[in-house]
Order: sequence, then structure tokens, then C-alpha cells
Amino acid sequence: MAEFRNTFAGNPLDRVAAQRRDEEWIRERLADPSTQLLPLHRLSLPFVEREGLARLAWAPVSDLEDADAESFPVLLGVEDEAARFAINVSGVDDPLAVLDLPAGSVFRDLRELSGTLEADDAGIAAQARSLVDWHARHRHCAVCGEHTEPVQGGISRKCVVCPAEHFPRTDPVVITVVHEGERCLLGRQASWPAGMFSALAGFIDHGESIEDAVRREVGEEAGIAVREIRYHSSQPWPFPASLMIGCHALAETSAIDFDEFEMDDVRWFTRAEVLEALAGPAASIVGDPARGGALSLPGPTAIAHTLVRAWADAAP
Repeated sequence: MAEFRNTFAGNPLDRVAAQRRDEEWIRERLADPSTQLLPLHRLSLPFVEREGLARLAWAPVSDLEDADAESFPVLLGVEDEAARFAINVSGVDDPLAVLDLPAGSVFRDLRELSGTLEADDAGIAAQARSLVDWHARHRHCAVCGEHTEPVQGGISRKCVVCPAEHFPRTDPVVITVVHEGERCLLGRQASWPAGMFSALAGFIDHGESIEDAVRREVGEEAGIAVREIRYHSSQPWPFPASLMIGCHALAETSAIDFDEFEMDDVRWFTRAEVLEALAGPAASIVGDPARGGALSLPGPTAIAHTLVRAWADAAP
């Protein structure tokens, strides 16, 4: 099976599972001048433009002294023997005035720059955003309600009273292009721009396999039965912490009966229609309003684009 690298995949950092259990090793890394910090301000990240690409802007570890007193460094991993940490600086009014970031750095939302972000940096940014967001949301124990504190470099949190330990969760989502000969099935939500359609998607339920989730979601959203479900590729989606599991499936039935609560429309599109849409102006993750009612597809940042293109480009 060919391997596809979707946006946010391919994080180059070694997450050093063994070393992060050693508190002394972490302290040594935080005292090492080669260590760098990735500050996040209200979930925005610092970027600087280099050679036409948006690159992450890193701060020296000495900036820990000027960071928000209530924040703590979260170990992302190691690259070229140098440790990389993320830190939440949301308590600082103007981080650019406080931190020693490269000239020209700006804080931007990850969604805005994902299409122009260097591939390795995109993976690191996704990890950092999801982890920092998780820590901000899980300061209290879900078992007893007491405070929790980060352990093992921030890979988990432990309650200060009861023995409960809490780990960041990743929510698995199946996203599927259903096909039937020269047609594929796409749906849209009411909040999207006119003409915007995408692959059908939904969260995997507890006790459910990927294949079961594909059959259920397609059945619920479109009223179509499917078979021959095939995995294509996956994508971390850090908004806030999903794993998109991309699939293709063959339709067993063709009469659409979509759920009007979840979907605004579900339609069959021919390969020619899809290829025309793919050849048109590049759509953003939320579509291209300029195209009006014409079929508009998610841009290359989204795994939906990868899945639709893989089907459209395949030999009949």
C-alpha cells in the first residue's frame, strides 16, 4: 500500500518515551542552551516567513523566565539532539514584546497558515496545539475533582490527591469517499459556502471498528449501504485533537435518503464533475465562495481532498 503524507502528518520529532520518564533528564534539557521553546498564545503559534513558506518561530529556553508564571513547558520531543518544548503563554498580553523570537515573527491561527506551512513544521505545530489545549482543559481530576499536575514532561497529568492519571485523548473519525462506477458520493453541511461538498465523516463510537463506523456513518448520513471498505491514509487534525481515518468504500445501494438533521445535501457526482472541480481554483478548507453554486471541494490541506483526488485519478 502506498503511503500518503497528509498535512499535519510526518512529525519529525523523536518523542523520547523512555527519557521523558526521567525527571532529572528533563531538568537537564531545560537548562541546556540548545533547547528551544514553541510558545502558544491563546492557541495561536508564532511563524516567520522563509523562502515562501511559513516556518515555526522558536524562542530560546532562557525565555522561560519571562513566560506566564502559571504555565509549564511540555516536552514535544528531540530533533538533532536538541529538545523542543511547547509552552502556553496566554497569560502574557504581548508575547512578541516579551519573548526573544526571530525578527518578523507573528502569531497566527494554525488553520490560516496550514496550506503554506512547511511539512515538518505542520506536524510539530499539530502536536503542540493539541497538547497545550488539552492541558488547559484538564486542570482538574475527572475522578475526584482535585487539581492535577503534569508528569513525564507533560505527556499526562496526575491527580494530587487520588491515584488517577489522565492522558491526552485523540478522537478517531472515519472519513469516506463512497463510489459506484463513474460516480462518487459527497455531502455538505448547511454552514458551508454554496456548492461546497466533501467526503462523509463521523466519530467512531465506543466498541466500534473502523469498518463498522464507515458502514454506520454512511448509512446514517446518506442512507447508502457499502462494502469493500479500504483504508487509504490518515491525518492528525488538531482542532482540537482528532485522527481522521480516510477510507474508500463501494456502494451496494444507490438511492439517497440523507439525514436532514446532520446534512444539508448528499449527491452523486460523476468523475468528470469531480475532475473539473479539482482543476478549478484551489478551495480552502471551508470552500471557495467565489465559485458560487459550482461544485467546490476541500483544499489540499484536508484529507477529504486527498481521498477525492485518489478516486478521481484512478483508472476506471
